[in-house]
Amino acid sequence: MGAAGSSALARLGLSALQPRPRWLGVAALGLAAVALGAVAWRRARPRRRRRLQQVGTVAELWIYPVKSCKGVSVKAAECTALGLRSGHLRDRFWLVIKEGGHMVTARQEPRLVLVSTTYEDDCLILRAPGMDQLVLPSKPRSSNKIHDCRVFGLDIQGRDCGDEAAQWFTNFLKTEAFRLVQFEKNMKGRPSSKIFPSVGQKYQVAYPDCSPIMVLSEASLADLNTRLEKKVKMDNFRPNIVVAGSNAFEEVSASRRH
Repeated sequence: MGAAGSSALARLGLSALQPRPRWLGVAALGLAAVALGAVAWRRARPRRRRRLQQVGTVAELWIYPVKSCKGVSVKAAECTALGLRSGHLRDRFWLVIKEGGHMVTARQEPRLVLVSTTYEDDCLILRAPGMDQLVLPSKPRSSNKIHDCRVFGLDIQGRDCGDEAAQWFTNFLKTEAFRLVQFEKNMKGRPSSKIFPSVGQKYQVAYPDCSPIMVLSEASLADLNTRLEKKVKMDNFRPNIVVAGSNAFEEVSASRRH
């Protein structure tokens, strides 16, 4: 087999007996290569995945660009680390603030839920009763001021959307001076460890209450309404993903598993 063949077998952990016909040495090397290849393939191939089981279907997708204002129904969206995205529409990337940067939501100003949102020609268009529409570019000018804001007691930034937007919300709400800010993806979100200290998963949140994406099933809503005198609707909870065909509260158990 020669010195080279013996050396190759030695490296493979096999011994060679002398003398042997040349073809036997070649065959031994070939079998060794096949054996090692089979072992490598077994280790490299992915483990068989568990069979997927359908637990429901996506019935609706919603993006709420301005926190506490009406949502936009979309047919498709990308799940990003900071929430749903459809084109330049991002979920809860715009926020109304008052002096000192403190957030303003429908909890403080219920009329915010009357503000509707559409997206046309790379612009965000806001409409409200008794108001002319407000047309905002998808991105404010980079020269606009960056505000230090507070959302549920946590610091976060936002770029000012200009005086026209500020005056529009101030005129509509009629209680005090307001401004509109936009979160930018290079800004630092609120860390989950400060929102839910007991949760092991690490993620960041822009202006949503507590998580980048909210999922709610039709079955959970139906179950809740059996316990209520005054029935509630899906948009009372403003979910991003509405699930049909699942059991009640199955979306909660699924999130805990993952």
